[in-house]
Parts: sequence; structure tokens; C-alpha cells
Amino acid sequence: MKILGISAYYHDSAAALIEDGKVIAAAQEERFTRLKHDASFPNQAIKYCLDCAELEVGDLDAIVFYDKPFLKFERVIQTFLDYAPRGWLQFVSAIPGWLKEKLFIKKNIKEAIEEFGEINWKTTPLLFSKHHLSHAASTFYPSNFSEAAILTIDGVGEWATASISVGKENKIQVLKELQFPNSLGLLYSAFTYFLGFKVNSGEYKLMGLAPYAVNNSALVEEYFEKLVTEVVTVHGDGSITLNTKYFAYTYSNRMIKEQKLTELFGFGKREEEGKIEEHHYCLAMALQQLTEDIVLRMAKHAKEITGLSKICLAGGVALNCVANGRLVDEGVFDDIYVQPASGDAGNALGAALAAYYMHFKNARVTSSGYDQMEWSRLGPSYSQQAIKRAIEKHELNYKKFTEAELITFCAEQLAKGQNLAWFQGRMEFGPRALGGRSILGNPLMEETQSKLNLKVKQRESFRPFAPIMLEAEFQKYFGAHKPSPYMLFVHKLLPEFRIPQNKQGDNLIDLINQKRSVLPAITHIDYSARIQTVSENSDLLMYNLLRKFKEFTGVGVLVNTSFNLRGQPIVCTPNDAIETFLSTEIDCLIMGNYVVDREKNTNLLKKHIQVKLD
Repeated sequence: MKILGISAYYHDSAAALIEDGKVIAAAQEERFTRLKHDASFPNQAIKYCLDCAELEVGDLDAIVFYDKPFLKFERVIQTFLDYAPRGWLQFVSAIPGWLKEKLFIKKNIKEAIEEFGEINWKTTPLLFSKHHLSHAASTFYPSNFSEAAILTIDGVGEWATASISVGKENKIQVLKELQFPNSLGLLYSAFTYFLGFKVNSGEYKLMGLAPYAVNNSALVEEYFEKLVTEVVTVHGDGSITLNTKYFAYTYSNRMIKEQKLTELFGFGKREEEGKIEEHHYCLAMALQQLTEDIVLRMAKHAKEITGLSKICLAGGVALNCVANGRLVDEGVFDDIYVQPASGDAGNALGAALAAYYMHFKNARVTSSGYDQMEWSRLGPSYSQQAIKRAIEKHELNYKKFTEAELITFCAEQLAKGQNLAWFQGRMEFGPRALGGRSILGNPLMEETQSKLNLKVKQRESFRPFAPIMLEAEFQKYFGAHKPSPYMLFVHKLLPEFRIPQNKQGDNLIDLINQKRSVLPAITHIDYSARIQTVSENSDLLMYNLLRKFKEFTGVGVLVNTSFNLRGQPIVCTPNDAIETFLSTEIDCLIMGNYVVDREKNTNLLKKHIQVKLD
């Protein structure tokens, strides 16, 4: 049975294909269109999935959309009625779009699918899954758990903003839901906006900013008290009630009432490129602490009402790896699984899996490995020939290595402090680069962070970098032994590897540039790191690179960040990789067995820059 799942029309459109319950392919549309968080119908992602499985669209047994548009429209209408006459102009402007596109979504999807070829809608039905059921299915079914509690938290689906379910074999039963307008995801996004970052893309920046509040616990506590007494009421089970006095998203295109929040906190909304000051990261920390408390309460309540020892997480808030790490530290559950594509992109996969198990009632499929996500390497791969053609098209000098030679060369360059763009195998599905489309650096050099941020990634200097490491190094440096292959949990470095900090400084940069551990480039200001572990089974090439790097340096750890520029999606094709390499100061581009060395292409790089300027 072959089922195609689709998510589209909000943000992070994607397509995913399963066959007899096995995940075959999945990708976000943004990777092909090069438009970050692309919300358009995922034509190219669908084409990739079909091509990957060598299928025609007529071969599919079902196509599943990730939410139910009529229920979502019901919420829009009811919300307008609840808040009328406020929001009248927004309502009037939104209705034509709903009538033209979203209310007729079934017709629109069918027309878009028919562009791929002949299809019989009687034998290939178009199905719709509820939004939070798609989230729940996306995490429980790949987890290999036969039975588990399921917690999903995001902005909003149709009505639900969070849910607690129980999964058992091939069934998922929803037990409780939190409903709009009360939403932890929307609360976090509202303050993401207030602190000067983009909604639906800047939330992880807020999370990374929060630890810089180390110097002012009093101000953090003051802001936290204002949040829990004025902005949100947190109930014992983790459900929340937002004070709509401070929010505008129920009736306008704005997230917040800026004047009200300005009066409450004593400062106004930060402009997107504005200076980051102490009160900004203190508020970020207060919100992060509140988020962790709410997630923890929800998880504890899920344990209470299910009595189960394992939990699966999904939804955009499940990408808050600091909250995930705290959930591990609290020991509420014996085992925790988080879907690596927890956002709406992952709902394409969840919708397909929900249909396979709950609509068609198929028996549960499990595997003997960590999970069934194929290490999230579900996107396109490219042959050595395709890579060579792309390099020669750009007239770049290159050298081809054997695999053993490549590993040695790359480990040597990394040990010297060079940064490598690493393009290998299938592209990752989800927001994280996990060794397929990565930029690698030396974690032992404290200048690696500033060099990567400013000269390579071209992004905000405060943002930390994550390590990729051998599983044994995870135990050695962080005291943890369970695999963490998806970079979804933050852990604290063990005290013996820390360097005491002088926490004085007039600005953020003074704090960033202090050496605070034996692995300075991957240690955040609070001694934390977002961990990815690698084994022989998950990624043999990266495993061998880490082992070789350890031979040279004594440490089987590298800096791993996504291969992209600020504001752009992670690279997909060899051409994307080359264009991004040429636009940065990355030292070497490694694609397959081919190496493009910047030093050996100086004149060609100058030519490329001149062409771009012209």
C-alpha cells in the first residue's frame, strides 16, 4: 500500500511517501523552490517522492492532507463572532482567500495532483487527517514504541493547540485537547515577535538568546512573575489561559498589542535588526523558563492519565530542545521520542501514517533500529557523476579522493581550524542538518563560533552551535548514554570540563567571546549544548570522520551547523551547495568524494563575486 501525505498552505509545505508502513521519502518544498518556509502546494516535493519510489501518481492507494480545512474555517468564523466588531477588516480581507482556495481545497488538491498524470479518485481516495492527529501519528508510529503517551504542542491546528493521546499498536486515542485561543505555541511566537524575530522561524533564536541572562536573575524573576500573573494563567495539568488583553492574533494580522506589553515590561518591541540589550535576553529567559514549566506539567499530566512509562512528542514546541532536555533531566518518563520533523512539515508524514493505520486498519510495522525515520535522511541524493558535472559547470578546480583519503584529508583540515561544507548522501527531512547538508568546524578553537556566525553563516553573533559526536563522547563529556541522533535535546557539560567564567561585561559580545570549556565552540554560555550523536549504523561516513578527527585531536566531536546562509533554506542540490559555498568564506566544499579548495580557486571566486556585483 502506497500513501502520499501532503502539508501545505500555511508554512513549511512538504510531501512524504510511505509504502506498507515504511517511510520511503519526505522533503520540504522550500528545499526545491529556495523560498524559506514555502507554504505553496508542494509540487516539487511530491515529484521527488514519486520519482524516489519510481511511481506514477496513479499507482498511489491514497493521498492524505494534514488537516481539516472546514474545521479550521469554522474556527475563523467563530473567532470573528466572538470578537466582533474587532477584526472586521481582517475578516473581510481573509474571506476571499478562504472562498477561493481553502474552502475548495479538495478541488484544488485534486487539480494539482492531476498535473502529475492520470489518477482514478475512486481507487485513490483523497483523505483528510486532523492536524494534531497528524502530529501524534508522525511521532508515535515511527518511534517503535508499542505503547506510549503522546504529547503534541504547537500554535494551532483546526481548534486544538495541544493534545494528550495514547498510542497502542496501530491505534491512537486522543484523551485531552487545549483549544484556541489558549496556545503555548502562539504565546512563544508572540514574544518571538516582540523581541524582534520572525514568527514561525525565529523561535529558536529566542531559545538561543535566553541563556545570556546569566548576570541578572533578579530581572528574569521580575519578568517571570509578570508573565504568570498578568499574561498567562498556568493550571496544574499544564493547560493555560491567555490574557487576551495582551494579544491581537484573534482578530488581526498582528500577534500582540504592543502598547500593552510595553506598559507591562517597560520597553517596546525590538526592531528586527535592532540592538539586543539585557532586558531582551532576560525576558527571553523568563519566557523559556515558563515554557519549560508548562511542557513539564503537560508531560506529568500525560503520565498521570495514561500510566505509561514512554512518551512521544511532536508539534512545533517539541523542537524546543531545552524543554526536551529538562524533561529528560526530570526523569518523568523512562524513554522519550521526539519526531525530528516535529513542525508542520512532519505532518505530511503523520497524515500518511494516520491513514495507513487508522483508516485502512493495517497491522503495526516496527523495526529493530532506533526508529523508522531512516535517521531523517529522507530527501534526495546525487551521484558522483552529477556532483562532478555541477563542479565543472562552475569551472572550479577540484580533486577527487578515495573515501579513505577523503576522511583523512577532511580530519586534517578540521584539526587545523578550517571549516568544511559537507554534502553527502540523502538530504535531511526537518529543520536540522544532521550530517547530510552540514557545515563542520573544530570545536576546540574558541574563534570557530564567531568565524562561522559572521563569515560563513552571515547571521547573528550570539547564536550557539551544536556538536555532532561519537556516542562514547556523549557519555564522557555530558554523562548521558542514550543515543541522541536528531539534535533535539540540550544537555549540560559535566563540571570537570568547564572553565569558570568572568561574567562581567557591558554587552553580549563580552560574554560570547569568553572561553568556557574544553570544547569552547559548542558550549553555550550556560555550559549547555544541543547534542547529536553518531554511530556506525546511523552515518558510517561521519562516524569514520569523527574517529579520524579524534586520532588527530583526542576528541571525537565536531561543530555541526546547517549548510545554508541566513534567510535561506538548507541546500538541496550540488548547484545549491556550490552557489552557497561561493557566497561565503567556507574553506573547502566536500561533495561526495570531490573536494573544492578555496585556496585553489581564488581567481575564480573573485570572478564569481564580480559577476554577482555586476
